[in-house]
Amino acid sequence: MGAAKAPDMEWRRHGYGLVLVLVIASTAFQLAVEGSDTPRFVVIALQGATLVAAVRTADAKRAGIRVAVLAAGLAVLASLVLWIVRGDIPAAPSAVVNGLLVAVAPAVLAAGLLRDLRSRREVALHTLAGVLAIYLLLGMFFSFTYGVIDAVDADALFAGQAGSTRAEQLYFSFVTLSTVGYGDLAPGSEGPRAFAVAEMLIGQIYLVTVVALIVANLGRRQPA
Repeated sequence: MGAAKAPDMEWRRHGYGLVLVLVIASTAFQLAVEGSDTPRFVVIALQGATLVAAVRTADAKRAGIRVAVLAAGLAVLASLVLWIVRGDIPAAPSAVVNGLLVAVAPAVLAAGLLRDLRSRREVALHTLAGVLAIYLLLGMFFSFTYGVIDAVDADALFAGQAGSTRAEQLYFSFVTLSTVGYGDLAPGSEGPRAFAVAEMLIGQIYLVTVVALIVANLGRRQPA
């Protein structure tokens, strides 16, 4: 039993860092590259891999979570098949994978980190990697929400602008999450304003509580 647990602990120690790297890669790729079919498939594959890595790292075994991972895998496969057959990738597979990632990954990572802290009673570097991955996934979650708003009403998301790109939605989300507020993009109606305020509050509260607490206790072993 102990020998079986050792590889799982070793995977978790590196898995949170892998999830963080995959989230950063997916976000940076969407911001830096135009939305043609090749970049779109790369992003879909990265997000599918991020979801699988998050579930594997957190050792999530619930049937619903496994179904979500299977659905994401099928969406990645469908995007590849459609690309080969039709010559392009529709928006649906990307939306499915992105939606499943932001809906499932933060929750399973948080649950996995709590289990690790209870069993190990130690705040390690992989713990910090996990909480930072959740922070970035929060930014992706709100960017997904802004994308839904844009799909419903292209004039509602940004003031003085009809429609937006995926890169603009991500950019606005992370600028809002970090409360930088450059002002080049501003919410255009009450709904986006409400989500922007919620994102600002959640982002700052998360940083000054969860991240600050983890950093302050990094390397410390808690008493049993």
